[in-house]
This record gives sequence, structure tokens and C-alpha cells, in this order.
Amino acid sequence: MTTAPASADLPVSIDDIRTAHARIKDAIVRTPTLLSRTLSELTGTTVYLKFENLQFTAAYKERGALNTLLQMTEVQRRCGVIAASAGNHAQGLAYHARRLGIPATIVMPTTTPIVKVQQTESHHARIILFGENVDESLAHARAVAATEGQTIVHPFDDAKIIAGQGTTAIEMLEDVPAIDMFAVPIGGGGLISGIATVAKAQGRPIEVVGVEAELYPSMYNRINGKHLECGGDTLAEGIAVKEPGGITARIIAELVDDIVLVSERDLERAVSLLLQIEKTVVEGAGAAGLAALLAYPERFRGRTVGIVLCGGNIDTRLLANVLLRDLARSGRLARLRIRLKDRPGQLFNVARVFDEQQVNIIEVYHQRVFTTLPAKGLITDIECETRDRAHLERLMAALHLAGYEVTPVELA
Repeated sequence: MTTAPASADLPVSIDDIRTAHARIKDAIVRTPTLLSRTLSELTGTTVYLKFENLQFTAAYKERGALNTLLQMTEVQRRCGVIAASAGNHAQGLAYHARRLGIPATIVMPTTTPIVKVQQTESHHARIILFGENVDESLAHARAVAATEGQTIVHPFDDAKIIAGQGTTAIEMLEDVPAIDMFAVPIGGGGLISGIATVAKAQGRPIEVVGVEAELYPSMYNRINGKHLECGGDTLAEGIAVKEPGGITARIIAELVDDIVLVSERDLERAVSLLLQIEKTVVEGAGAAGLAALLAYPERFRGRTVGIVLCGGNIDTRLLANVLLRDLARSGRLARLRIRLKDRPGQLFNVARVFDEQQVNIIEVYHQRVFTTLPAKGLITDIECETRDRAHLERLMAALHLAGYEVTPVELA
């Protein structure tokens, strides 16, 4: 475990982060760091959550953006700033640029959730939709800046940005000195670079574990010399970065103890648990820290873990899908496929079993034509709501006992 402070030749120091905190603290929200008793019991750890989704733009990215803007020259301010971002950096930069009277242009991937595009537009930034991911958007932003003269504000690979993001750890350790481990999402690496710089300057062992989506293991590959495939449609689009930063990679290689990868299912479960247990809306990237605790319980068990809920800008339709899929996986929502004979009263008799088991029927799909069964056979799919998986299993047993062939339609 790395316990020494950052080397003097690293581009960001603890003093840089303390100075950044003094510079920005009056213009950002001092978000709370709170104990989650339920998640602590669930994961076998002591879990403290920092609610950065309560920032004005619902993400920690305001910190680095504001720290950068406040250090610009008057000439740079007049020419304006440009950035590439999937949303949270865009909103943080656009919001504070408008507040400071600095023109802002944001290049966003065409795949950016509409809620993030709309919220960025609400801060009067000029929006350019270009590219399939942040890397392509950044290349286009550089081309625009070369033509129009704006200053590029990189979303993660910049010392001023990293110093601003590290202020999250300054606040967390002030509020909860007992934290001895951080589980931090990694996209380009700005947040974890700042947090690790703070953690390793405390004069006591604090472990820092990075978390990446399995579909985008870019920093994991770089640090470990691996070549895992990088790409796909992840719930955590905020950390879907194919090319991690050079500056951030240097800091992570020296100060971060480990990097773990989490699946889409782990991310979905974490988003759902945070809404159900903490009553807080968090996007996929913001839930990555909790996803790691769920996926690697032995890695974190017995520790006092600080997790940054780094963003809450999730599309409402996507959030609804995540919650429904979690209900299905837990057995509280199910679709059962039941084979019937084409005779009067068959559907009535099936419904009676549901009534006897006190299971709520949501939808019924009666299929006579598009089936491989004989002409006198039919299939009925019934979507239903149960209390838990045991309740669902009792229903299926009762249907079997009544003479029906029944199979659950499973999620992929």
C-alpha cells in the first residue's frame, strides 16, 4: 500500500489542492458526507457517501472547472473557453463560465443523454454535437479552438482540473477523519488523481481503489499493461473513456493502490440501491464506487470506505428501465410463460391461481398464432408483481400443481 505523499515531480501537490479549495469554496456547495447504515450492513463495510449529486449542476465537475476559470487571464476570458464532455464537465464549466461572464462552447458526443444536453444549453453555452465518444469530441474541440481562439478546458488531464476535483477528499477527510479507504470512479482519471494526492498526504495509511466499467477498462489497461477491449454502450457513460490522461496516468501509477472493473449489472444494482435506500438519484458513473463494494466484498470488508456520488444526471427513462430490471432480477417483477389448451375458462382458471397466491397481474399477452404449438394450443405470457423471489416461486409451484406448464422469461 502506498502511504507516502506524492513525489515532488508529480504535477499536482496537496498544497495545490488546498489552495484550490480556498479559491472555490465560496462558490460551490459544501456537500455532506454521510454514513449509510443500511449499505454498511449490506457490504460488510462502514460506508460514507459524499453527495456531490447535490451540487447545483448535480456533479463534482464544477470544482475543477471553477478552479480553472478563476486562474484565466483577462485575454483568455474574453476569447472564451471550449470543452469536450459527455455532460457533467460541460454543465459545470458552462454554469460557472456564464456566472463569470466568460463565453463557453461545449462539444458533446452525439450519444450524450438528452437531459445533459438540455441542462448544458440552459447555461447559455454554445453546443456542438460531434463524435461517438468524448475522445472524438475532444479532437473536434481542439480543431474549433485552433480556428476560433478559445482556451481548451480539458475534462480531466490538466493540473488545475485535478486540483479542483481533489477538494472532494479535503472535505471528506475533514468531515470523517476515520476514512481509511476510497473507492473512486475512473474515466479519464481527474477525480481519483486529486483524491489520491490528498489521501497519500495524510501521514497515515489510506488506500485508494479505482473503479472502471468493464466495457471501458482504459486506465486499467494502461497501468497494468493489458489490452482488454474498450468500447460498448455502458450505463456509466460519464466514465466511458477510451484514452485516459497522460498526467492522470502518472499520478495513478504512483499513488493509486488498485483498479477494479465492474459489470453493467453491478452498476445497475448500485443505482437502484442508492435510490431505494438513500433516496438519492445517481447516474451510472456516480454509482461505480458502490458497485465495486457489491462486486468485490472481500476487497473492502471491514474498512471505512469513502465513496463520492459524483453525478446525478441520468435520463429519467433510463432510470426507469434500470429500476424495473432490478425488480425483475430480485423476483418482484416477473413474466411467466404458461402453456394452455384452447378451451373456455383456461385463462380464468389461471387467474384464479394468481388470486389464491395474492399475486398482482400487470399485463396479459395471449398468443394463438405466432407459436410453434399445435393449432389447439396457445401460450399466455403474464407479467406480474410479487413480494420477493420466494413469493414468485410459490406462485410457480401452485401453477405446476394445478397442471400448467410454466417457465419464467428471464432477463438477458
